Amino acid sequence: MRRADRSYSFQQKRMVLVSVSEKVKLLVAVLALQVCYAGFHIVSRTALNMGISKIVFPVYRNIIALALLAPFAYFLEKKDRPPLTLSFLFQLFLLALCGITANQGFYLLGLYYLSPTYASAIQNSVPAITFAMAAALGLEQINIKCRYGVAKVVGTIASIGGATVITLYKGPPLLDGKLLLVSSANTILNWTLGCVYILGNCIAWSGWMVLQVPVLKKYPARLSVTTITCFFGLIQFLIIAAFAEKDIERWKVHSGGELLTILYAGLVASGISFSLQIWCIDRGGPLFVAVFQPVQTVVVAIMATAILGDELYLGGIIGSILIVLGLYFVLWGKSEEKAAQVVEEKDLRRHLLDRETSYKEIGAVSGIP
Repeated sequence: MRRADRSYSFQQKRMVLVSVSEKVKLLVAVLALQVCYAGFHIVSRTALNMGISKIVFPVYRNIIALALLAPFAYFLEKKDRPPLTLSFLFQLFLLALCGITANQGFYLLGLYYLSPTYASAIQNSVPAITFAMAAALGLEQINIKCRYGVAKVVGTIASIGGATVITLYKGPPLLDGKLLLVSSANTILNWTLGCVYILGNCIAWSGWMVLQVPVLKKYPARLSVTTITCFFGLIQFLIIAAFAEKDIERWKVHSGGELLTILYAGLVASGISFSLQIWCIDRGGPLFVAVFQPVQTVVVAIMATAILGDELYLGGIIGSILIVLGLYFVLWGKSEEKAAQVVEEKDLRRHLLDRETSYKEIGAVSGIP
């Protein structure tokens, strides 16, 4: 008995250690994901400062992303991929217009006029905007009689309010770029216009996530959907470039720095980050990943202040705090809603089992099989 107890105790300790190890891996992975995305904000702004075209940059980024995604999509989902139809391809084309072309285009325009710090801060409103869109389309239920319903509504209002504060109120500077590590400081060309473009980026991003729900129900091969969407987005950018970027010199990579920014955007932001995000969502769930979104904003603020010489403004800080508070209200509401649904399902299952048992007892007493 003592040996059995010792063996059982050892197995318990081993399971605890494995569980802790998995949690540490997940935590490291999700933090690495946020650092990768934070680096993308800095790299993108650096590319714009170097003079890279706002159209050429996403073209090269999506070419690299497509080259990375296509082989995995083809081989990993070869057996699970349903046949494509013309109507479904048209839906994917529209999805690309929203999630790739408008999303990336608005982001680069906003980043050009604003700064990485506030671009990242405003993007924290994406979960709230997504909830508002889904509720408007009937994909999300609003139940203000429950705590989680009130939390989601309050969080949405706070996030949108915070984004509005950043857009309309700049305020006095709180910290000048005194930790500058490069020769030229980052200048904000047009605060309000930059915020409007980043809000357009958030709306396009949210619309992309909402529209993916019915698309993935029809075509559950996620990698293939992403790859085809990326392909259509590339085609759309090339069509825009045919009219807006005719100068061949704008398509040339003039320095190693420009090449590095393009490679980072394609390999890290679209390759490594995408893989990390899938792994983290699979292990920890989408809510767990979303909770760490503000970490990205903090890292961006530190890097942008140190590397680009960004200034922090009062209006931006106030708006960012409101957005982050709104984000956590929405995420808490979603978490509570899921927990309530699980309880309801268990109660319903128990009720059905009780009814089945009572019917069997009645049948046994009455002699009915």
